[in-house]
Amino acid sequence: MWGLMLTISAIPAFSDNYIWCLSDAASGKTLVVDPGQAQPVLNHLARKNLVLDTILVTHHHPDHVGGIKELLASFPDCRVIGPADSPYQGSNHLVRPGDEVVWKGLTFQVLGVPGHTLDHIAYFTDVEIEGRPVLFCGDTLFVCGCGRLFEGTPAQMRQSLQTLRALPGKTAVYCAHEYTLANLRFARSWLPEDEGLKQFETQCQSARNAGIATVPSVLENERQLNPFLRWDDPAVIAATRAYCAKQGLPADSDNAIFAAIRHGKDNF
Repeated sequence: MWGLMLTISAIPAFSDNYIWCLSDAASGKTLVVDPGQAQPVLNHLARKNLVLDTILVTHHHPDHVGGIKELLASFPDCRVIGPADSPYQGSNHLVRPGDEVVWKGLTFQVLGVPGHTLDHIAYFTDVEIEGRPVLFCGDTLFVCGCGRLFEGTPAQMRQSLQTLRALPGKTAVYCAHEYTLANLRFARSWLPEDEGLKQFETQCQSARNAGIATVPSVLENERQLNPFLRWDDPAVIAATRAYCAKQGLPADSDNAIFAAIRHGKDNF
């Protein structure tokens, strides 16, 4: 880590994706996360005079891997690090939960976080970059939300979020989409009396009005505000049980509470 000058930049892609770019100013070497589109990355690299040497993949969806082939045409020696058991076959360095990824002396832990997809992994380092430990979590945890369950079960997703919830509170949460305002509209409908959510919605709306990203968030704030991390919070349990009573859903366990919140969001 000695001599590294690391910065993280958001490269907007599609309508609401963020491709995260971790670069070392001293060497120009760069790592990107989930490049669903190549051209925005290539433009950023050229503008900043950076050299791409590593790509981190969290899961197989096209809006996360679609730009990799084109990026490799420009940077053929680039490592593509991705989940071993995945429909995406374009990674040249396969990892599993419990493995470590080292880049420029920085070590990322590979975390298994199935739910959104079965192959989903996240990357966490407790080395502080721009003042905080860093989590690249793809589509598992969003600001005041979580990923839709395309492949996994509610129980799998809750366990994955429990894994992320246990990380240090000051961790910066770099998720892959600007879904914050939509997530907050749902969260406020579920917990209309929650003053923290009300204040945070106002703050995020002001940021978006000014063209400022709401990502990354901070894990400590997510634990306090995000209903998908609060399955054991009495206020969330009460609101969810009322919903379950109307919908005829069970509410007798942490997994059932979580499943009902996800059901509510899916039908919001």
